[in-house]
Amino acid sequence: MNIPAPAGIATLAAYIATIPAANLAVTHIGALPVGFGYEAPAGVYMVGLALVLRDLAREAAGRRAILAAIALGTVVSYFLADPALAFASAAAFAVAETMDFAVYEPLRTRGLLVAMLASNAVGLVADSLIFLRMAFGSLDFLQGQILGKAWMTLGAAAVLAFLRRRKLTAAGALPPA
Repeated sequence: MNIPAPAGIATLAAYIATIPAANLAVTHIGALPVGFGYEAPAGVYMVGLALVLRDLAREAAGRRAILAAIALGTVVSYFLADPALAFASAAAFAVAETMDFAVYEPLRTRGLLVAMLASNAVGLVADSLIFLRMAFGSLDFLQGQILGKAWMTLGAAAVLAFLRRRKLTAAGALPPA
């Protein structure tokens, strides 16, 4: 997926902004229902979005830019989070995003959706395990965390598949649905 430079910069900025947004949500909102009777800390949707935006930013801005953004996001996460959540958030972000990146890179040749779904599955579990254990000392919200982040990944995958199909149909590569 080729994204023009301004869109790439916007994607990187949005990616980095999701982290303080997630921390603010956890600090000021608390827990939210995510479906099937589960709850998760309110930042769950922002973190799910961060995983998706990381993959899109990788395609838009390249490997070096996303590695720098992961480092910057870790620092931002540490300094903008509530002190009780700062270290947990930064640690979870750094580990999960690096794991997501490590899975995404070799799968890029199989297509954006395949790479995104596989890498986000790894990243969202890692982020959930690390953050919950470090921030709250328990894994009580684990199912809700995984479910909430999965909703964001699946929603993004559906939108991206729709946009790709629309683009291919407009180009005459696919028949109209």
